[in-house]
Amino acid sequence: MLLRAHAAIWLNPGSGVTLGRLLISSVRRASVAVGLVLVAVIVPSPAGMARGREPQMRVLLLENNQVSLRSDGAQPLRVQGLPGGERRPQRLQLSLRGTRLSATVDGRSMRLASSTLLTTVQNDDPRGIWLGSRRYRGVLHISGQGGRLRVINSLGVETYLASVVGSEMPHHWPLAALQAQAVAARTYALKQRSRGSAWDVKATVASQVYRGVESETPSTRQAVGSTRSLVLVHGGRLIDAVFHSSSGGVTEASGMVWRRQHPYLVSVPDHDQHSPVHRWEQWFDLAGLRQRLPETGGLQVVEVLSRSGSGRVRQARVRGPRGSLVLSGSELRKRLGLKSTLVNFEMVIGGQLPSVELPVRRVTATARRGSRIDRITASVGRQWGGWPPLLVAPPPVLVSKTSVRRWSAGGLQLLVKGQGYGHGVGMSQWGAHGLAEQGTDFRSILQHYYRGAEVVPYRPHHDPLLALQPPIKPLWRDVPLSPFGTVSLSSVTPFQ
Repeated sequence: MLLRAHAAIWLNPGSGVTLGRLLISSVRRASVAVGLVLVAVIVPSPAGMARGREPQMRVLLLENNQVSLRSDGAQPLRVQGLPGGERRPQRLQLSLRGTRLSATVDGRSMRLASSTLLTTVQNDDPRGIWLGSRRYRGVLHISGQGGRLRVINSLGVETYLASVVGSEMPHHWPLAALQAQAVAARTYALKQRSRGSAWDVKATVASQVYRGVESETPSTRQAVGSTRSLVLVHGGRLIDAVFHSSSGGVTEASGMVWRRQHPYLVSVPDHDQHSPVHRWEQWFDLAGLRQRLPETGGLQVVEVLSRSGSGRVRQARVRGPRGSLVLSGSELRKRLGLKSTLVNFEMVIGGQLPSVELPVRRVTATARRGSRIDRITASVGRQWGGWPPLLVAPPPVLVSKTSVRRWSAGGLQLLVKGQGYGHGVGMSQWGAHGLAEQGTDFRSILQHYYRGAEVVPYRPHHDPLLALQPPIKPLWRDVPLSPFGTVSLSSVTPFQ
């Protein structure tokens, strides 16, 4: 009971109830004999306390042979693990060259034993700790592994998410989109914990982008705070809440990209027609194709062997002067550096691109630099010589799974016409933006992309039946929606 109350207090700090009050009340009601028993029960074990605290994330920030840290302002760093006990410098540099490890503490150098390096750096400054050109909250753990220095950031999941949301989405997007991103990112992060690795997630697109303090804003903190502890579950378990930038009109089923088909990761219509990467073109000359396909000596023929139900390439055969090579859609995308696998191939003469006439409207939700979406949008802008128009087109025409199309190169250049950006599975970030602009609340956005999943407060056993939640209406394209608005957790007891 007491551990349950402790967990509830962590998730609802504004309830006005403290653990001390609960203990005093229990003791007052107890007899002397029972009170002696309570002394043993009241003092929770470290494991019990850990269950009640905010879940902690371990984020791999850096693997390099040199690390540079400094405080932000007058408050020094607190460094443990160096010779001589705890140190309080303003600056710390660590360098590993082969087997030689050295440290520079406020300009003074010292040699260290690389095999024993395990340094902890923290401070009391709310502005965080500078690591290179970024600041991070929480604690930094530095170790020497495999001839490189490894930096892992340990911090509470809610603090971590305030940066993730701003790193993944433009902070000025509608609140409902930011809230959907917060819940998806929280679910993804918590599912990655305790998998036996030295860290839970990476700070890059290999997991989800985390760029430290600079990516936090009032709007991202609001999105995280208003959805505090909420996660997506299916069948009583956390889901794989994967997401991507833009689907190009229709998302992909997980089994078409990875080995496992989850019941909640199915192909659904998207609302990303206003995305700058909804439709795009990319072309390659013969020299570039030879570099990307050295086994075949370039490209003469592209043969699409199969497509998924959403129209994405599942398997293709490329032919060149030296032979042929069969690649999966994901492998072909990686080889050619394509934005997605929802593509068609054509051959053009000498880079003369055929004209494409599509109705267009200018972007209404401009993306500023900073988040991953911002950088994608900026890269498209550079390709177009400025900010691109947003193409408004009907949903993509689905291609039969067994259809085969061939294009002969004959010295021509390869033109790839594609739609979307990313693997296409799960939530489309531009689609979430489009739905939020239409007035859809974050719960309905999430239920549209993660079919059958429920939005509930996180519990140790991830049992959705134990959570109090409002009814959720399914999202259909032609059905008007009534947004639920911000959800308060003040009456919920999410942990036990």
